[in-house]
Amino acid sequence: MALTVSAIIPVYNEESTLGEHLKHLADAGVDEMVVVDGSSTDRTLEVAASWTGVRFLRTSACRALQMNAGAQASAGDVLLFLHADARLGSGAVPALRDAMSNPGVPGGNFDIRYEGRDFAAACFTSINRRRRRWGIFYGDSGIFCRRSVLEALGGFRPWPILEDYDFARRLWKLGNLAFLNEPIYLSDRRWRNHGVVSTLCSWVLIQGLYSVLGVSPHRLARFYQAVR
Repeated sequence: MALTVSAIIPVYNEESTLGEHLKHLADAGVDEMVVVDGSSTDRTLEVAASWTGVRFLRTSACRALQMNAGAQASAGDVLLFLHADARLGSGAVPALRDAMSNPGVPGGNFDIRYEGRDFAAACFTSINRRRRRWGIFYGDSGIFCRRSVLEALGGFRPWPILEDYDFARRLWKLGNLAFLNEPIYLSDRRWRNHGVVSTLCSWVLIQGLYSVLGVSPHRLARFYQAVR
């Protein structure tokens, strides 16, 4: 029997992106879509409600709590966590199912491709591609794992930021991850809104303070800029 795939999408004020995202997911062939809203103040609720078969939950505005709640409410064998501005390549879900048919694979992610044909898009795409070989990746890469693995790891820690990086590191330690070549296309809205240099400096600062100096994610959240 083929593994079932549940897509978990944490959202906050994503009325402009959610509809297109759900359409792509339906076309991609996931078995279930669970949208978890972090108390949006725009029309995100109405957009989600307009899609037949989409499960919709509401929690407080914390992506880690949203993803944990979505996982608990879902029914799939494999859980795929996606940002609202991400779009899977046409072969992504079949490739995921094929990789996870090996019981020794606990999870994995996709190859990030940023929108745009400029230097910034190429640079960030290259950076993400190289660092994931060392187990450094984030939620925007479309992290997926078995339900049993998420439960064994205790889910995502309820941090304001870096909850995805922390989970990725714990997943990496299990070994034999499926780093798929299938693309996941991401919006370039972060550095379009905040600038390339500012975005890169923010990443380096947050990552460095956490990894090298052990600064708490709760303190580092002040350096993280929302893109909506």
